[in-house]
Amino acid sequence: MKAFMDKDFLLSTDTAKTLYHQYAAKMPIIDYHCHINPAEIANNRRFDNITQVWLGGDHYKWRVMRGNGVEEKYITGDASDREKFQKFAEALPRAIGNPMYHWCHLELKTYFGYNGVLNGDTAEEVWNLCNAKLKEDNLSVRGLIEQSNVVAIGTTDDPIDTLEWHEKIANDDTCKVKVIPSYRPDKAINLEKADFVEYVQKLSVATGIDVKDLNSMRAALTSTVEKFAKHGCKASDHGIDYIMYREADDATVDVILKKALAGEAVSFEESEMYKTAILVHLGRQYKKNNIVMQLHYGAIRNTNTLMFNKLGPDTGFDSIANTSCALGVVGFLNALNMTNELPKTILYSLNPNDDAILGTILGCFQSSEAQGKIQHGSAWWFNDTKSGMIAQMTSLANLGLLGNFVGMLTDSRSFLSYTRHDYFRRILCELLGGWVENGEYPADIAFVGSLVEDICYNNANRYFFG
Repeated sequence: MKAFMDKDFLLSTDTAKTLYHQYAAKMPIIDYHCHINPAEIANNRRFDNITQVWLGGDHYKWRVMRGNGVEEKYITGDASDREKFQKFAEALPRAIGNPMYHWCHLELKTYFGYNGVLNGDTAEEVWNLCNAKLKEDNLSVRGLIEQSNVVAIGTTDDPIDTLEWHEKIANDDTCKVKVIPSYRPDKAINLEKADFVEYVQKLSVATGIDVKDLNSMRAALTSTVEKFAKHGCKASDHGIDYIMYREADDATVDVILKKALAGEAVSFEESEMYKTAILVHLGRQYKKNNIVMQLHYGAIRNTNTLMFNKLGPDTGFDSIANTSCALGVVGFLNALNMTNELPKTILYSLNPNDDAILGTILGCFQSSEAQGKIQHGSAWWFNDTKSGMIAQMTSLANLGLLGNFVGMLTDSRSFLSYTRHDYFRRILCELLGGWVENGEYPADIAFVGSLVEDICYNNANRYFFG
C-alpha cells in the first residue's frame, strides 16, 4: 500500500515517475487564466489566518461545506474565521474522491510543511501551524507566487477597469512576476441582463465615447481592447451560456441595440444577432492586437435564486448545462476565418460530452500561424478533476495533437491554488507514462520528457508570448 500523498503521488509506473521528477516538476508556471485580485499583488497582501487565504471567496470549498450540511453562517456568514475553518476541516474527510481533498493537502504540504491529515481533530494543530507560517515573508502574496515558480499571471478584468493596479505592478521593480490583464467583456455583450443599460453608461464614461448605437458600441469596445493591449494583455475571456452564430446586417443590429438602450424588450433571436455581431467585432480586434480569444461556455449560472438574492454571483450555485452549440461554434469561427481575422482561440465547454465535438472542430480551423492555433482548453471548473483531466487530454490526444496543448490554468481566486498545476502535471505524466509502459508510444524518454515540458510550460509561453 502506498503512503498517502508521498513523493510519487498519482505516479504508478517508473516512466511516469521519471517524467514527473526529471521533467515536469522543474517547469515554471504560466497561470494564463485566474480570478485573483491584482491589487493584492500590488500591495503584497499578507493574510492574518488560513481562513482568509483558503476559504475567502473559494466557492469550491463552500460547496464541500454545504454538502456536509454546514450552516451558511459558517461559510459566508458572520461566524469567526476559526469557526469557519473548523467546519471545513470537519467536512473535508468526507470528500473522498473529490479533488478538493487532494488540493487541500497539497497546499498544506507545499506551503506550510504539514504532512498530516486535516480533519476536525487536527484542525487546531493546522490552524496554529498555518497562522504562524503566514507571518513569514515567503507567505505574503508575492512570496507565495515566487515560491510557486510562477512567471506570468493573467487576471480577469472588465473593459472599463482603469488597470491602475497593473500599471503599479509593471512599474514596481521588486515584483518578479509578470501580471497582465485579460479582457472580459461579458457585461457589454449580455444586453438581456437587467444591468446592461447601466453598464453601457459606465462604458461611455470610461471611454469618452457616447455609446448610443452599434457604431459607437464598436468604437468604445475597440478603444478598450487597445487600452488592454497597451497594458500587455495577451488573452480575452468570454463566459457565455453557449456560442451562437446568428448573422444579421448592421442596420438590423443597430435597431436591436437601440431598443435595448431604450429599455425595451428584445427577443431571443434579436439577442443572438447582437451578441454575434459584437463577438465577431471583438474577434477581429483580438486578431489585430495579437490577443488570444478564450470562450468558456456550458454553465447554468445562479441556479439557486434564494441564495443568489442573498449572496450574488460566483458563490457556488452554478451547474453544468447540456446546451449543444456545435453549429454556433463552427459558424462563429468560420465567419472570422473567412476574412482571415480568426485569432488564436481556446474553446472550453463545461459539459464533458462536448470534448469530442470540440476536438473535431479544432482540426477544421488550424493554420500555419501557430502550432495548435485553435485549442481545446483544459478540463474546466467541474471537470477539473483527476478523471476530468484524463478525459479531456485523452480526447484531445485521440482527435488532435496533445503535444501542442497549452496545458493547465488555475481559474482560481486563491494564491494557494498553484498546486493545481502540480496536480495536473502528475496526472499528465501518469497518462503519458502509461502509454509508454504499455508499448503504445516509443520509450524515448528524452522526447516524451520534452513533450511534458512543452505541455507544462513551453507551449503556453510560445502561444501567449511568442
